[in-house]
Formats: sequence, C-alpha cells, structure tokens
Amino acid sequence: MTAQTHAEAQGGGPETGQHNPGTAPGGKSTDGGPAGRFGNLFGGSAGQILGLVIALLVLITIGVATAGADRFATFDNMMTILRMASVIGVISIGMTFVITAGGIDLSVGAVLALASVWATTVATQQMAADFHWIVMVSTALMVGAGAGLINGLLIAYGRLAPFIATLAMMAAARGLAELISDKRTQVVTERGLIDFFGGKVLGVPVLVVIFVLVAAGGWVLLNRTTFGRRTLAVGGNPEAARLAGINVRRHTTILYVVLGLACGLAAVMLMARTTAGTSTHGGLYELDAIAAVVIGGTLLSGGRGTIVGTVFGVLIFSTLTNVFVLNNLDTSSQAVAKGLIIVAAVLLQQRVAARGSTP
Repeated sequence: MTAQTHAEAQGGGPETGQHNPGTAPGGKSTDGGPAGRFGNLFGGSAGQILGLVIALLVLITIGVATAGADRFATFDNMMTILRMASVIGVISIGMTFVITAGGIDLSVGAVLALASVWATTVATQQMAADFHWIVMVSTALMVGAGAGLINGLLIAYGRLAPFIATLAMMAAARGLAELISDKRTQVVTERGLIDFFGGKVLGVPVLVVIFVLVAAGGWVLLNRTTFGRRTLAVGGNPEAARLAGINVRRHTTILYVVLGLACGLAAVMLMARTTAGTSTHGGLYELDAIAAVVIGGTLLSGGRGTIVGTVFGVLIFSTLTNVFVLNNLDTSSQAVAKGLIIVAAVLLQQRVAARGSTP
C-alpha cells in the first residue's frame, strides 16, 4: 500500500479534489483563519454553510413579511416547522451517507410506507398490547433494515446500478405495503406509542428531539470516526479505497442498511404523528430527501458530504412549505419553487466544483 493510496482512502483521493478538512496535500494547514475553522467545524466550507444560513434567514424574513409576525414568528409555528422537518430530516441524514459514498436510494418513501404498514398490522399491534409498544418500533426498524440490506446486497454484490436496484425496491415495497394493508389505512391503537412520540421534552416535541439526536449522531459518525472517513473514501475513489484495505462492498451494504434503519425510525415517527400506517405514506419522500442533501452541499457524485448542510436543506424546504401554507398557496406552486431551488443548487455545485478544479 502506498502513502498516496492511504491518503486517498482517508480523504477522498485526488480525483475528487477533497482532502481532510484543514490540511493541504503537503500537510500544511488551510484553515484560513476563523472562516476556515468555522467550515471545518460544521463539516463543510464556510461559504456553503453561510449561504444556507442566509437563504434560511431570507425565507424567514419573507414569511414574516407575507404572513405576519403574529402568525409566522411564533414559538408554536417554529415548532410546527421543526415537527414537519423531523421525519424527512431523519431520512435525509441517512441519505447523506449513501450519496456521500456515491450511491442513491429512490426507495426510501416506499420503504417507510411498508414499515408503517407492517408495524400497524393487527398481529403486530396485538403483540404490542400484550408486551410493549416497543414491538411496533422494532418491527418498523427491522423492516427498514431488511429493505436496506436487500438494496445493499444487490448494489454491492449483485453489481446493479443503485438507481435500478432502488427503483425496483421502490415498486416492490410500495406494492407489498398495498397487499398487506389491502390499500386501507391501519389505525394505531397502541396509545403508549402515540403518547411517547407525540409528547414533549421541555416544551420541545419528541419528534424534534429525535431529529436533533439523529443529526448529532450522524455528524459525529461522518466527521469523527473511521466509518465516516471510509464513507468519504468510497465515494471519492472506490478503487483507491479498495487498494487501501477497505472492504468497499461490505461498507456499501452497511450504508444502505443504515439508511433503511433511518426509514424505519421515520416510519414510527410518522405513525405517531398521523396515528396510522398506510401504503400511501412517504409519497415523493425520496425526492425531498435527495433535494435536501443536494441543497446542503453534499456532492451527488460522492466524495463530499455534510450533515449540517443537510439539516439546513431540510429546514429550508420545511420553512418554504410553511410560508406557502400560511399564505394559502397551492401545492403546485410549492413544487415549482422546490424545483427551481434544486436546479439553482446543482448549478451552484457545478460552478464551485469547476472553480475548485481550475489550477
């Protein structure tokens, strides 16, 4: 193993233009003072994070100006925005890892629906009534992990393109959810689950607390562990990562299982919020999650990822939706606005990448 290969595996390799935050190839610091340290702290460039903060503040200003401070700038409305962001936010954290490694998953919404349906069947809820509502949580997590495992095995060992493998899972999971539920809404009868996940901690909804904990755990995992460095390496240069001793296939499989677990947890959160499990849950969640990750600054080509950026991406879309709702604008206008934001974000990414590759 050469020193260059080992460096590629740890930092993403020269092909991606990504190396360990704060260090140049020669080992010299590139922090660039407080701005550089700010970017390194949050797992992304200072400019990217600052741009996301500005975008969010602009949306908040628009919300106050159009909906009124008495409707928009209230604690209850802020909690509503965060509660709306929590479910898709958990999925987006998992999606960040997969996209950072150069993958994609189109099945997250369908897997969420399948997990919610399986966890709310009569048999599962009867077991929960006899034992504890944790049975429903465990069921949803196992269904999500199982779907993620299948995706990972097909992609890593079956050599299927991530787009094709997860597209097949999207169709299969949604269809299985419809078969199990007979296309009917299954009401959650276990009050313990609803009371726990629908409760509050110091005035903050439990769903929001879960999102914060998942985001914090994801940040530590991506930025402060060997697992995170390997994820960046696999996304930056899979062959270099393999030569450095990383089991790329196994790592890829684990990443999809992690995302599946995130879908299972999100299913439980959505079940508690809607008090139901249904095959229609999670519609277009895959697009929302991918959009939030891309808006946050994670490269679709892999090799660079930022959890903090993803969180801001989720908050931007959630705030945008809230502004539209408060102003009684239809969902079609929301979709157009989201599309424009996604295109602008991708164009900005390409411009930054081109500038970074220029000698």
